Amino acid sequence: MKKPNILLITSDQQHWNTIGAFNNEISTPNLDRLVKEGTTFNRAYCPNPTCTPTRASIITGKYPSQHGAWSIGTKLSEDQLTIGDILKEEDYRTALVGKAHFQPLTSTEEYPSLEAYPLLQDLAFWKRFDEDFYGFEDVDLARNHTNEAHVGQHYAIWLEENGCHNWRDYFRTPTGTMDPSEKYKWDIPEKYHYNNWIAEKTNEKLEKYQEEEESFFLWASFFDPHPPYIVPEPWDTMYDPEKLTLPKIVPGEHDKNAPHFQLTQAENPDFTPYQETNIGNIGFRSYVNIKESEARKNMAVYYGMITMMDKYIGRILDKLDELGLAEDTIIVFTTDHGHFFGQHGLHDKGGFHYEDVMKLPFIVRYPGNIQAGHVSTAMQSLVDLAPTFLSFAGIPIPATMTGCDQKPAWIGEEEQVRDHIICEYRTQPTAVHQKTFVDERYKITIYYNRPYGEIFDLLEDPGEINNLWDDPASLQLKADLLLKYAWAELGKEALPMPRISGA
Repeated sequence: MKKPNILLITSDQQHWNTIGAFNNEISTPNLDRLVKEGTTFNRAYCPNPTCTPTRASIITGKYPSQHGAWSIGTKLSEDQLTIGDILKEEDYRTALVGKAHFQPLTSTEEYPSLEAYPLLQDLAFWKRFDEDFYGFEDVDLARNHTNEAHVGQHYAIWLEENGCHNWRDYFRTPTGTMDPSEKYKWDIPEKYHYNNWIAEKTNEKLEKYQEEEESFFLWASFFDPHPPYIVPEPWDTMYDPEKLTLPKIVPGEHDKNAPHFQLTQAENPDFTPYQETNIGNIGFRSYVNIKESEARKNMAVYYGMITMMDKYIGRILDKLDELGLAEDTIIVFTTDHGHFFGQHGLHDKGGFHYEDVMKLPFIVRYPGNIQAGHVSTAMQSLVDLAPTFLSFAGIPIPATMTGCDQKPAWIGEEEQVRDHIICEYRTQPTAVHQKTFVDERYKITIYYNRPYGEIFDLLEDPGEINNLWDDPASLQLKADLLLKYAWAELGKEALPMPRISGA
C-alpha cells in the first residue's frame, strides 16, 4: 500500500493573524481554501522565534537546545538524524525547494558552510551539486530575503535559464546594483520573483513523483513576508495603509517588564549588556522613531507580500488537484515564527516572547482523514512535525525525537496531545538566554541568571499587557508555573539507549 505523501508549505516570519479567513483586512484566498478543506490549529507555536533554530527543529523533531543549532549564525550539524534520512530509508522521495537556512553565511575550517560565501554565489558549483542535504536528496536552494545581497544558488541559475541575465540589478550589494535604501516597490518583474521559482520547481517535482508513482516528502519553503518590506507591483499598493488596524503600544505596558523591553522605547538606549561581541542581537534597538505613517506602510506592504505569496501557494494546490494527488497528500501550511509590526511598540523579532512572535498560522489538510472546516485549540509545536509525519507514514519514531506525535489530535481521536509549549531563545549566556513555558491559560518566561521575568494570564489579559511576575497576589501562581516548567524540561530529556540490564 502506497504511503501518504507529505507536502510542507512554509512562509517566513508570518504573524499568526494574517489569514483572510480570520482577518477581513487581508486577502489570502488559497490559504482560506486550506482553512475550508482542513483543520486550523489556533494554538500553534515555534520552538524558537528565529529562523535557523526552528527550521532545524522541523526536520529533527528536537528542540534547539538539543539539536545544537541554537541561534541564527550557528550550524545544524550534518550528523543530526532528520526526518528526510528516515523517510528515504522507507522509499520516500525527499526534496526541499526554497529557504533552508541550516547553515550560516560565514564559514570556517572547523565549521564549513555550503550556504556561505563564496560558495553561495558559485553557480557552477550549484549546477553540479547533487549531494544529500540534511536528508533531502533533491534541493533547489536560495538564501536571500527580498532584494538582499545574498542571492545565488539555484534561484540565480533559474533566473539566468529564464532569460534574466541582469538579475544582479534587482539585488543589493555586494554584487547587485540596486540602491540599498529603496523599499516598498521592487522593480523585479513578477515572473522572476522567487515565489514563481518556488512554485514552478515544486510543481515540477510533483509531476515527477506522480509519473513515477512514488511517495514523497516535499518542503516548499517560501521567503516572504520576512522583511525588508518590498514587493513587485501591484502588490506594493494593494492595501491602503490608512484602512489597516495598526498595532500600537499601550502606554506604560513595559514598566513591569525586563529592562531590555523598556530600552526598546528609549530614545538613545544602551543595549551593550544584551549584545554579543561583534554580532549584536536581533530586535534589540530603539523603535520610538518609527513614525505611524512608516509603520502603516510597512504593514500594508507586509500584507501585500503575503497575498502575493498566497497566489503561488494556489498554483501548488492547483497542481496537486490536476495530478490527482490531493486525496493522498497531507498538507501542512505554517511559518517558522511570527513577527512584530508595532505590537507592544516592537518591530521584527527577537528575545520578546509575546504571542505575536511565538504563535503561528497552522493549517493541516488530509481529505477523509482530517476534519474539514474545523478550528482546533489543541496545542501544536513545530518540533512535533517530524514525529507526526512519521506516525502518518507508519514509521517508528526515534527516541531521539522529543516532539509529540500529533496524529491523534489531527485526525480527531484525541482532543489534544500536549498540554504545554516550550519556546527557547538565546545568544550567549552573558547576553540573553530565556525560555518560555505556556499552558492552557498562562505563560511564564525566565532568564538565565536574571531575577526578572514575565507572567501573563492569556485568558484575562490576551494582549499581554499586565506582567504578573512581581505581583504579590501572584506568588503562588509563579511557584506553580515554575514547577510546571521544571517538569516540562524534564520531559524533554531524550533516552535513546534502552536499559536492558539491571547492572
